[in-house]
Amino acid sequence: MTAPLALDPARTALVLVDLMDRIVALPLEPRKGTEVLHAAEELARSFRAAGAPVVLVRVERPSLAEQPPGSGLVAGLKEDGDVEIVKRSIGGFQGTELHARLRELGVSSLVFGGIATNLGVESTARAAADLGYDLVFVEDAMAALTAAEHEASVRLDFPRLGTVVTAAGVRLTAG
Repeated sequence: MTAPLALDPARTALVLVDLMDRIVALPLEPRKGTEVLHAAEELARSFRAAGAPVVLVRVERPSLAEQPPGSGLVAGLKEDGDVEIVKRSIGGFQGTELHARLRELGVSSLVFGGIATNLGVESTARAAADLGYDLVFVEDAMAALTAAEHEASVRLDFPRLGTVVTAAGVRLTAG
């Protein structure tokens, strides 16, 4: 982890992946889904207060007439002005308007949180890296099905793609 990271709110978006009731309720490690949700909500508040975009990515299973219960975003997470992206694969860019929306907003840096660290978050982040975004990963705003999966992403993969911080290490400062 690094010291506090200063980010320009005019060029930075918070991207929260799969914070849906049915996913937050899974048995997760190294922290509970409710802990991830709390950290994500705090980050979202600080991004909104700084005028930075909040992007909420959720999954819908393809080819189902009706999605399973709990497939919407956790109640109260989305606020007016937030961007909601519905994906139908593991990552948030494939087959969605995510890249176009971020470009419209003038975003060049993405701050990630969500569930699962090694699946939806990492898949979305890898595509973002391929598209040239600068990446920040908020370790304590993520969890996976096992601690080992979470740790592999946070300790091995994410440092190769961007900067790993804790929520306390995210600072939005115009400049």
